[in-house]
Amino acid sequence: MSPTDPPDRATVVDARGTRCPVPVIRLARASRGLPAGATLMLLADDAAAWSDVPAWARMKGHSVTLTEDEDWTEFRVVLGEPRTGRGQADRST
Repeated sequence: MSPTDPPDRATVVDARGTRCPVPVIRLARASRGLPAGATLMLLADDAAAWSDVPAWARMKGHSVTLTEDEDWTEFRVVLGEPRTGRGQADRST
């Protein structure tokens, strides 16, 4: 599979050649406005992304899997439901 032909109509965020914190910033920007269940595919070659992306995903309630290529890592992020902030009431009821 090539990064230019993502499965499941994933939104591709190509952050290869950038360094921390740029990959996570690009991923966060791309996720804005997308519904729960949407898939983002981040391509990154920065070693810090190995810890940054899963930490960001956990904090936001998303799931992430990764696959290594020779020159970069592919992070597949499936967006979870938006979380309410601390002390905020859930107004969905």
